[in-house]
Amino acid sequence: MHIIIFVTAKNKQEAQRIASSLVKSKLAACVNIVDKIDSLFFWESKIQRTKESLLIIKSKKGKFSKIIKLVKLMHSYEVPEIIALPITSGDKTYLRWIDAALR
Repeated sequence: MHIIIFVTAKNKQEAQRIASSLVKSKLAACVNIVDKIDSLFFWESKIQRTKESLLIIKSKKGKFSKIIKLVKLMHSYEVPEIIALPITSGDKTYLRWIDAALR
């Protein structure tokens, strides 16, 4: 099953390091980085606000546990966001490209 994974990072440099490692290790076919998103979240008993970078990772469910390990190893946050959503449909040519890129 193909999946999309969201990971937020403290800045663009951290996001680029993680993205590069994911693609080089064939855990991700593609990673988009959206820089300077506004994040609002509850942490340490209060509402926090910060600018972050969002990684949008295209991969497969079978690689998710390895992705979690790599992200946690490289990430600066104590509890990084690492969530996956299934791709329920998509262009067959693109999905085949993901498969080929992950071999």
